[in-house]
This record gives sequence, structure tokens and C-alpha cells, in this order.
Amino acid sequence: MSVTAAQGFEASGVAVGLKSTGKPDVAVVVNRGPLKVGAAVFTSNRAKANPIIWSQQAVQDGVVEAIVLNSGGANCFTGSFGFQTTHQTAEKAAALLGVSAGDILICSTGLIGTGDGVFRAKVLEGVEQGIAALATDGGEAASLAIMTTDSKPKRSIVTTDGWTIGGMAKGAGMLAPGLATMLVVITTDAMLDAAAADEHLRHATRVSFDRLDSDGCMSTNDQVTLMASGASGITPTPQAFREALTAVCIDLSEQLQSDAEGASHDIRIVVENAASEQDAVEVGRSVARNNLFKAAIFGNDPNWGRVLAAIGTTDAEFDPYDVDVWMNGVRVCTQGGPDRPREDVDLTPRATRLVIDLKTGTAGAIILTNDLTHDYVHENSAYSS
Repeated sequence: MSVTAAQGFEASGVAVGLKSTGKPDVAVVVNRGPLKVGAAVFTSNRAKANPIIWSQQAVQDGVVEAIVLNSGGANCFTGSFGFQTTHQTAEKAAALLGVSAGDILICSTGLIGTGDGVFRAKVLEGVEQGIAALATDGGEAASLAIMTTDSKPKRSIVTTDGWTIGGMAKGAGMLAPGLATMLVVITTDAMLDAAAADEHLRHATRVSFDRLDSDGCMSTNDQVTLMASGASGITPTPQAFREALTAVCIDLSEQLQSDAEGASHDIRIVVENAASEQDAVEVGRSVARNNLFKAAIFGNDPNWGRVLAAIGTTDAEFDPYDVDVWMNGVRVCTQGGPDRPREDVDLTPRATRLVIDLKTGTAGAIILTNDLTHDYVHENSAYSS
């Protein structure tokens, strides 16, 4: 169900030929209310796709009636033609739904720098077909339509105390902070105002999607949208809603990590006892982006020296000669020197846990990444992205 698990939402996914495979490529999610609350966070990349530029303006009033998403084309660096296509997409959806175009958000994913009259015509056709196919159980179809190199759809649902949060995501490559190459739509039937929706979404993404750093490549099209219908009639406590929303975002982030292009290891980097959360994130990210470390994990080599070399490039507060490192439960380094033999570490399971104890404070953070494999290089050399 994903985005239609919450009351007050309809969705659809249709195929209009944007993908050469003939698979679904346009999704529509509509909020039927009674509330039409919306919030979104976007890529921090200065190079932004046309749908991002549009949606950043449209969401400012906190009202979102619907969101239209297409795969099979990023509509990025396509000039004025591309922005006009985005504008026409919103106007088409608004006319069919009887709402304002300024309350329609747009998302696109696919190849950058391509787009023509055929692309525009197919997107507009997708809007028409998608709205005609809207259904209260259309969440599954919508989650399939936003996939690109994904091997599987990503869905998550939390129901508690009479209200629900449901979400869908796409992403398998260019996964780095600034939200990763992802399109995410999250819906809830909880009673929520726009200010609270924005605050909760920013907190949830900060500790979930922004901590996913699979390959260090930031996309131009990232968008995470939260829509609230209020259809349950229930106003949860701020803490309860934030916890549930964060759980959905973390679940979707982990699904994105596990489907990363070509990966053979899912690496959870846990930084403990840092002087600040910022330091913990910086240290974790330095390891997540270190190709030598990632290549070692691919080779099942517990090369903890590469961990210390990576964290030594940061400005975080710690003594590099008083750091402990664990790999899959085995302390391989203590006080900046060797501890147990490398042969004690089993890195053959896909799940890999790296713990770094900085011994300078009480803060911590978790960064998610993947190993660097032959398959990753092959996939990204054979597929234009």
C-alpha cells in the first residue's frame, strides 16, 4: 500500500513509454483531505533539475494537493523547454483535479540533459492516465513507476494509535547527502499543520536520508515530500509523530542502501563518544567516502589502518593515537594500535558493522554506506546516469 496506507490518499502508476522497457513510468499521489498540508526537503546541489526549482516555490505556502513523479528522464539541464514542461505538467494535473497548479509538486528521475517534445507529450499523457487511474490501493503501482535502476520498490508503513504514516522511495545510485538520488513521498492521515510537518520532516531526514552516503555522488533531483490529510481526525503528540516519521525514513534509507548499485556489503559506520554530533558525522562520512576502505571491505579485508587514515583527514576533535575500532564485533584497533588479529574478523556477510570510538565526548552518529565493487564500476560505465 505504501503511500495509500494512510486515509485520504489515492495514487496510481502508469506506463506511457518514457522507459524503453515499457514498465510503469509516471506516478501520481493525490491528497483528498480534509487537510492539504505539505512539506518537502530538496537536494543541496547547486545544480538543480527543473522539477526541484518548481517544487521549491510551490511548497512554500505549506499546501500540497498532489505530486506527479516521472521516471525515464530527469528533466535537468534542459533549458527553458524543461521548465515549461514542468509548468505544463503541474497545470495539466491541476486542471484535471480542479485545484491550483501552484499546489502541485513535480518530481523527475532519469538521464540528465535529455528532453524533447516527445518526452513532454508522454509526461502529459502520463498525468492524464495517472489521474484517471487513481485508486485508494494505488500505492504499490506508484512505487513501481518511480523506479529506475532499482531492483525492487521501497515501501514502509507505520500505524499506531489510529493514525498511519506510509512512504515510498526510489534510489540505487548517486546516494550521498543532499538526500541521495532519491525520490521519496511520505503520507500521513494524522492531524498536522504545515509548520510542524516541515519541522518533523527536517529532523527525520537529518538522521536518515542525509546519513546515507553510498557512493559520495549527489544528485540534481533529490526530493523528499511529506503530505498530511488529517483524515484520521487524530492529533498525535509531537514526539510520537516524530518518532514514527523518523522510523519510516530510516527504514526507507536502509532499503535504499541495500539496493545500492553493484554493492556486496551494506556498511553501518557507528561513531561513538565524539565531542559533538557534527564531529561524529564528519568522521563517519570520511570513512564512507574513502575508496580504499570501501575496496578493502569488498575484498573482505578488515584493513583498519585505512579507517584511521580516513578519519585523520577531518577537523574533528580526537587523538588519533587513542582511538578504538571494531569490525563486526571484533576490536581490531585500540589506542591507535593493533588489538586482535585480522583473521578473527569475518567480513563475508553482507551486513558489515564498523564502530569507531573517538573517546572525546558523548555524541554519536550512524552513517550508512556500501563497498566499492567491480559491479558498481561496470553498471555505471554501461548505464548513462
